[in-house]
Amino acid sequence: MVYRGLRLAARAAPKFALYNNNTALRQLPLQFQHVRTYADKIVKVPQMAESISEGTLKQWNKSVGDFVEQDEEIATIETDKIDVAVNAPEAGVIKEFLANEEDTVVVGQDLVRIELGGAPSGDKPAAEPKESAPEKKAEPEKAPEPKQEESKPDASAPASPKQETPEPKSKPAPVAAPEKPATLGNREEKRVKMNRMRLRIAERLKQSQNTAASLTTFNEVDMSALMEFRNKYKEEVLKKTGVKLGFMSAFSRAAVLAMRDIPAVNASIEGPNGGDTIVYRDYVDISVAVATEKGLVTPVVRNAEAMDLVGIERSIAELGKKARDGKLTIEDMAGGTFTISNGGVFGSLMGTPIINLPQSAVLGLHATKERPVVVNGKIEIRPMMYLALTYDHRLLDGREAVQFLVKVKEYIEDPRKMLL
Repeated sequence: MVYRGLRLAARAAPKFALYNNNTALRQLPLQFQHVRTYADKIVKVPQMAESISEGTLKQWNKSVGDFVEQDEEIATIETDKIDVAVNAPEAGVIKEFLANEEDTVVVGQDLVRIELGGAPSGDKPAAEPKESAPEKKAEPEKAPEPKQEESKPDASAPASPKQETPEPKSKPAPVAAPEKPATLGNREEKRVKMNRMRLRIAERLKQSQNTAASLTTFNEVDMSALMEFRNKYKEEVLKKTGVKLGFMSAFSRAAVLAMRDIPAVNASIEGPNGGDTIVYRDYVDISVAVATEKGLVTPVVRNAEAMDLVGIERSIAELGKKARDGKLTIEDMAGGTFTISNGGVFGSLMGTPIINLPQSAVLGLHATKERPVVVNGKIEIRPMMYLALTYDHRLLDGREAVQFLVKVKEYIEDPRKMLL
């Protein structure tokens, strides 16, 4: 370690022996001593993704003067797709913030200055107690000053003649102000700037409406067989694989099988001026819509055509957890050839989902409700769910869209078909 100003101090105070650097530094006069310093490290905005060059510094997780460990998160940058964590490259003490919260920062920009080394804040010596202010001596109470007696008129003085005062004229009664109408409750307004993710979602949804020739077809499915299948095997699957068997995997598998007969559902339109080329794929990447506090995200289950029910369910569970924890990466959400949105978990009975461009279709699931239906000429109470398929009419005709949805319905009403 180098101690600056050591030679200067030695010349100014030759009477001190230089046994070694540490001893000399302790013996130097106070005005010539220099504080031990560490190297500074400038932390920059990290690379986020190829398509992301800037973001909003959402919050600092530490304060100036805090000690941070290596790889400890010190800030969060919000982009239009994900939140990016900024971690400390080495342990040290934060000396200066080079950007403020809510600032727009770009990749490579200086963000924070850290003094490397140092000790955690818990090892710092405790602050010396402040000297208590000297107690004020109690001052003797002043004796109350004697009240001056009010001067009374001298009875011996001759009374002055009474002056007659004119009677005051009566004033007109004040006009009552009109009563203001009573207001019920609070009428304040609050304006909050949209975050980057919400702005991006709004842009993408409006782009979808303006680009695709969207049309929605509906059907209903009897969930009795799938619910019986799930209740029968869910404990066994959970014990064997640690995966909770749900309905999303069954609908994903049913959609994959239905795409073998209707491949246009898994296709997309590409090219200039709205597109002039149809791209067919032999793989299926299913985007699963997940609601988070900041907005809707669609992580992707890749190569779903090669997975069984348990594999699909495991992937969906892992992606859902990452989405809720804010740990999704750009790679988790890139691509996708078909989307499934389950509004039924929030109680939605029916809705029309919006296509996630450049995809050509999105399947909407809804709440399962018991309703009377006709089965073999008899009225029975069955758990029923409405299905909705929104598709791009530029690529899919109504016949193909309806056939696809009917095939999904058939697979769900008889899950054994998915094993054939």
